Amino acid sequence: MGKISDFFNLHLGEDKKEKVLENVISNISFRGANLWILACAIVVASVGLNVNSTAVIIGAMLISPLMGPIVGAGFALGTYDFGLLKKSLKNLLIATMVSLLVSFIYFSLSPFKEAQSELLARTAPNIYDVLIAFFGGLVGVIAITRVEKGNPIPGVAIATALMPPLCTAGYGLAIGNISYFGGAMYLYTINCFFICISTFLIVKFLKYPSVEFLDEGKRKRITRTITLMILIMIVPSFYLAYVLLQQKKYTQQVNAFIQTELVEKGYTLIYENTQFNRRPKKIELAFLDKKFTAGEIAGLKERMAYYGIRQTELLIHQDSTDIKKDILAEITKYSENVSEKDITIQNLRNELSKYRFDNPELIQEITLLFPTLTPFSIGKQVAVSGVDSTKLETVLYYHESAKIDAKELLKLKGWLTMKLGGAEVRVLKGD
Repeated sequence: MGKISDFFNLHLGEDKKEKVLENVISNISFRGANLWILACAIVVASVGLNVNSTAVIIGAMLISPLMGPIVGAGFALGTYDFGLLKKSLKNLLIATMVSLLVSFIYFSLSPFKEAQSELLARTAPNIYDVLIAFFGGLVGVIAITRVEKGNPIPGVAIATALMPPLCTAGYGLAIGNISYFGGAMYLYTINCFFICISTFLIVKFLKYPSVEFLDEGKRKRITRTITLMILIMIVPSFYLAYVLLQQKKYTQQVNAFIQTELVEKGYTLIYENTQFNRRPKKIELAFLDKKFTAGEIAGLKERMAYYGIRQTELLIHQDSTDIKKDILAEITKYSENVSEKDITIQNLRNELSKYRFDNPELIQEITLLFPTLTPFSIGKQVAVSGVDSTKLETVLYYHESAKIDAKELLKLKGWLTMKLGGAEVRVLKGD
């Protein structure tokens, strides 16, 4: 029976280091087929984001070759290979620019410009994105270094989610929304950094050999340069992770405060805006019918400390004019997001309503006044009398077995015309 440590030994099942490096280097370049695959994957991901289809987005991530240069950069940092690092960063820049260009062109041409939930999810990074990128990157690199690559590779492509942020950034450029572009590029940068860091850590842990230099002076310069780059990348990344963690924690504290101290006491919240990056932080609230006294507001501010909310300004809007203004702004924002397809559907409904005969009372009256007419059918149809001459008329068809004479039919037609407000009416015998 093996040692317990063998269960956690990453050297078991490890592929030859030379073979792994060769495989990594071959996946860095974005020329020919790789570039075409990337462009097609970007279009697929953009369509998925546009129509809010998670399945399509996942498919695009599976075929994307974007992780190649990021993993290559991690290997370069771990082995002090400055040439490989330059090549990886150059190809990552090419891939990023091509992705932004393709997604920008797609969303510029797409008739549907509304921001769907899948798009909006890529505009505001949080601590979970850091964790997913880091641990997803670890899984990916461990899988790459195995003799049997196994199933993790497709899962890593989905988990690290490099494609959707780039497409969202292209969408932000296409509609001129710098906030969407900045948020999406921020998320993309986080993913790249933490995948690269996790790769670097595994390369060091598995003790991949450093590049050998004939010139000792050159070796020292390159070693110092790469060490500095590692520090520049790792220190801000962990600070970023800390800031995102603090933001998540703060949001949870604010939600707990609002829920316990206000909502659960029966106050109807109609507006909430939390500004974490402001100094001091700020919470803006408005309620439907509750008017707070100065003493109540002071009490709420004191209670905020109990929830760990400090250095935060609490502003409760009580002026009805301000509240109405905020509500109208939200309504206007919502109205602007009404999609073209919703308008098309409404137009089709309006068009169909012209041909629908929805008058059960009239049908009941016909049955009572002309009992021998049944069975019959009644509806609206377009009558064409010429190339440019059409009209809408009401037509009643009765079965040939109906026992009704010409006098009764004439009476029926006149009565229907009167009941339908003088509309064009025809009474015809069916088969």
